[in-house]
Amino acid sequence: HVDELKTYEPSSVFIYEVIKAFGGPDIFYSKVFITSLCPLGFVKTNEKGKEVNFNFYDQKDLEEMVKPFIVESLRAQLEFGVERESAILLGTGKNFKFFDKLNLEYGFFKNIIPVEHPRYVMQYKHKLIPDYVQKYLVALNK
Repeated sequence: HVDELKTYEPSSVFIYEVIKAFGGPDIFYSKVFITSLCPLGFVKTNEKGKEVNFNFYDQKDLEEMVKPFIVESLRAQLEFGVERESAILLGTGKNFKFFDKLNLEYGFFKNIIPVEHPRYVMQYKHKLIPDYVQKYLVALNK
């Protein structure tokens, strides 16, 4: 039941701070297209019996299974006419490793600029949020 869901996405709080610092939603969204490398969400049941998010790149067989879908999704989104000079990737670890390899294979973008994932910032670097917002603005050439 939807009524039972009482949650929010900490990453969105950080992204909203970036949007505000960029100059607000109108300016931000006129220059930036946000999407997800894999527009599917995955969950697994943890040791406590609770469903938690699961990253496709943390399980090799799942990564291989969704790779064709990711390629198809990226190609479709690139047809929107987005600029292909640079992609800013949220995540500097396994997500970047996966996308860097994929980009080398398919040539989606000239450059990939990885930045720390908003979840990481919110969970481990909360006191440094303004510094990370500035880092994002630099990556966005703002």
